[in-house]
Amino acid sequence: MVDREIRQTRGLRTELKTRAEGEDMTIEGYFAVFSRETELWPSAFEEIAPEAFERTMGNDIRALIDHETRLVLGRNKSGTLELRTDSHGLWGRVKINPHDSDAVNLYERVKRGDVDQCSFGFNIVREETDWRDDGSVKWTIREIDLHEVSVVTFPAYAETGVQARKAEVAQHRERQLQVRKQKLIERVKQIGH
Repeated sequence: MVDREIRQTRGLRTELKTRAEGEDMTIEGYFAVFSRETELWPSAFEEIAPEAFERTMGNDIRALIDHETRLVLGRNKSGTLELRTDSHGLWGRVKINPHDSDAVNLYERVKRGDVDQCSFGFNIVREETDWRDDGSVKWTIREIDLHEVSVVTFPAYAETGVQARKAEVAQHRERQLQVRKQKLIERVKQIGH
């Protein structure tokens, strides 16, 4: 199982939209999609369950630019970030501060289509692992502790998350090998008697 203390990020290409009504500018779109298998590497998959965000929506969550904590776009506690889940995924809307040049510049990049991707930062609270008969593995994330959502230039599964998953697979295979060795030793002993 992935260490719950390791902060994870997951990203996706999405359809971010900008809206302007008077002086109010917003960026909105899906930061996560449910029930979509993502291939981490050949034969290793991950998916987010529809219930994953149920217990975390009350967290103090920030909207950031490229996961940079110094580049805050909005915050749910201040009413400048709205988040909700529906049957498709985790949807959000960020109110852009017209006096924040970083936020306005990002708004214009999204508006032009230069930036159209997003990501979210979280810790895994609960997940299920399916070690399949064909040798592949699938993790289903059932509960998330959400910290932030980000509008990003390049969404990616953080290398630490992938490495943690690979270590889990290696440990599982090592346990399987040890079980097979033990069974073989027991069979050899039975034949010897």
